[in-house]
Amino acid sequence: MLVSRAARATSRAAPWGLRMASTSAAGSDITGFTRELFMGRLNSKFMHPFPEPKEEDLETLKMLVDPFSKFMENENDAAKNDRECAVDEAVKESLKPMGAYGMMTPEEYGGVGLDHTGYARLVEVVGAHDLGLGIHLGASQSIGYKGIVLYGNKEQKEKYLPKLASGEHVAAFCLTEDGSGSDAQSIKTRAVPADDGSGDFILNGGKIWISNGGLAEVFTVFAQTPQPDGKDKMTAFIVERGFGGITNGAPEKKMGINCSNTTTLNFDDTRVPAANVLGEVGGGFKVAMGILNQGRFGMGGALTGTMKTCMKYAAAHAAERTQFGKKIGEFEMIQGKLAGMATRLYATESLAYAIAGNMDRGVTDFQMEAACGKVFSSECAWWVADETLQILGGLGFMREYPIERIVRDLRIFRIFEGSSEILRLFVALYGVKAAGDDLKPLQKALKNPLANLGAIVGPAVSIARARIGAPEKPSLDFAPAQLRPAADVVEDCAARLGAATRELLLKHGKGIVDRQLPLERAASAAMEITAATAAIARATRAVSRSTDTAALEVSLANGFALEAGQRVRALIRDMTPSSEAGTTIDPLRRDIAKSVIAAGEYPARHPLGF
Repeated sequence: MLVSRAARATSRAAPWGLRMASTSAAGSDITGFTRELFMGRLNSKFMHPFPEPKEEDLETLKMLVDPFSKFMENENDAAKNDRECAVDEAVKESLKPMGAYGMMTPEEYGGVGLDHTGYARLVEVVGAHDLGLGIHLGASQSIGYKGIVLYGNKEQKEKYLPKLASGEHVAAFCLTEDGSGSDAQSIKTRAVPADDGSGDFILNGGKIWISNGGLAEVFTVFAQTPQPDGKDKMTAFIVERGFGGITNGAPEKKMGINCSNTTTLNFDDTRVPAANVLGEVGGGFKVAMGILNQGRFGMGGALTGTMKTCMKYAAAHAAERTQFGKKIGEFEMIQGKLAGMATRLYATESLAYAIAGNMDRGVTDFQMEAACGKVFSSECAWWVADETLQILGGLGFMREYPIERIVRDLRIFRIFEGSSEILRLFVALYGVKAAGDDLKPLQKALKNPLANLGAIVGPAVSIARARIGAPEKPSLDFAPAQLRPAADVVEDCAARLGAATRELLLKHGKGIVDRQLPLERAASAAMEITAATAAIARATRAVSRSTDTAALEVSLANGFALEAGQRVRALIRDMTPSSEAGTTIDPLRRDIAKSVIAAGEYPARHPLGF
């Protein structure tokens, strides 16, 4: 396993599985961070103290990371995998005994048994070298058979997990269909009870864009099943290729992640035993969302690795390239790019490990943070890769440099496992719902204002103070003096976001669900604040321990928070109903979009008339 099973068994100070069990109750009373922002509150417990494994577990993890890093650097040829549109078979065979197909699978089923932090660190190594290979591995364990780990019964785990964890079998997650992408509940694939009364299901339908679709022996398939009330509800099934009636298309030709196998899948009267229902009949949507919520956390770790690779190339080129008699790293515009890359990387890395660490200590309220981490990391990684290419100039555009491949590979990360747009709506709507619940006493009081004056005055004053630029300020009281610039920004922005959310709710009520432009701004603001707070908490730890990079980490956290504050204040300004965006710009955008859709193309007349 990443080191041999025998060596791991004898050298490990404490099994990862034991660590997970022993800490699972520690954070069970900690609520999520991002939801509280929509109420103008900062839940410091989620971020501070910045979570980390025990010292002995870090030593064990280091034993795994070092050989795995050397293998990825010396044995895996990412450029070859990309050219040949497949992971080299010798690489896959070498990865199997290393445990790379079962990193988080419990040891009792043959996996490595890593916790979330350990998994994030190892996929960071993969992300630094080959995102396509990362998709191949992640599509199997992070979502492909994750449902069996999370929702499978004892018999299902014993039957499937050992061969999946060893890499003998590969898994695939089968949800997306031609007519249903982000709208998962609209799938058409159906599974109906067999006529023979056996309790088995007959599965028919098709799936598209299935990672590992042409390689997998085991599939987690989602299908509509008839319910007693005559309606259909989604159910999850464990389906084996050997059940019959399963065919896959040729590998898709893609823009990036070319070595990951992506195909269509068709099920034609595939008989699925009743014992292979995953979870409950009709409970498939819960299973799908649980898998995706669990799987998203690792993306931040992987993309942290990718961003670090980009920065190595950017920094080296800035130090070596001479133009106009100077190294280009001496020019302020290049320095600005490098600084922006470093601060975004620091925030991404901080958020990724804050989420993983909280999951390890038993926090169950992490869904919004995982969504934030997925969107934030994918967008920061895209920005960093694009700026790296810009610094390298023509060299970055050439295939001999990995940046060209990295840019192609990165583009899909803003789309799959929840597009940035859908996840922003998820974050915003859950946050707004929490704020709405918080406002229910106010709404009730408004029905009889004279009798409930005290219940009305507090929220009203908060909104009024935000309008005149003096919002109530939540506190990050753990931040040391060196990080007060960053903490002041976060406190101010959290108060403003809470006040603006209340104003939106009082203006639109339930109609807020249709106001996607202000919701998008609210979610973007919340993501920036969440990432900035993670960076502050991490830098606070560095200061408290007087680490050798403490001063740099303070600069990185302050630098990110100050720039994020500028973006967040603009977003919050534009999300309020009375802003220029709310009254003028957004209606214009809606009208222009309708014109484009009606025309089916760019609708303006050509300046030459033809």
